[in-house]
Amino acid sequence: MPCYLYRMNYFELFGFTEAPAIDKRLLAEKYFSLQKQNHPDFFTQANEAEQEEALQQSANINKAFTTFQNEDKTLEYFLQQKGIVETDEKYQLPQDFLMEMMDINETLEEKDGVAITAELAAIEKALYDDIAPILKDAGLHQDAASLEKLKLYYYKKKYIQRILARLGD
Repeated sequence: MPCYLYRMNYFELFGFTEAPAIDKRLLAEKYFSLQKQNHPDFFTQANEAEQEEALQQSANINKAFTTFQNEDKTLEYFLQQKGIVETDEKYQLPQDFLMEMMDINETLEEKDGVAITAELAAIEKALYDDIAPILKDAGLHQDAASLEKLKLYYYKKKYIQRILARLGD
């Protein structure tokens, strides 16, 4: 069956273990290797179906590479593959976090952007430090509790990034 007829799994495509973080050096090596094997220019003498499959495979490789280059998109994709995060999910963040963010939102006009950015960076670092062991040894940490921690981190970070985007406007 042609590869484009089923939902592509980027981890399988690149030969990676499903994990919330990808080794960037290995990513580049795999990307160039896959592109060499599957570039549509190598299929100009093939029949139309093979050319279409090569084109689709090359597009999948590019989409996977773009996803894996971005840590946040990699985490999101990983959580989606695990069925932990759904597209357009209305996730309920903890009340204490929302209150902290509300306080920051209220000070957006009072404080300068640099101070708020530094405050949000400190919060984001603390969030990251909490899940760093899970990211470091992802193969060992795919139990329900670890996946739930990753999900919480993902949504909190996403919330912080929305505030930072507003600061940039």
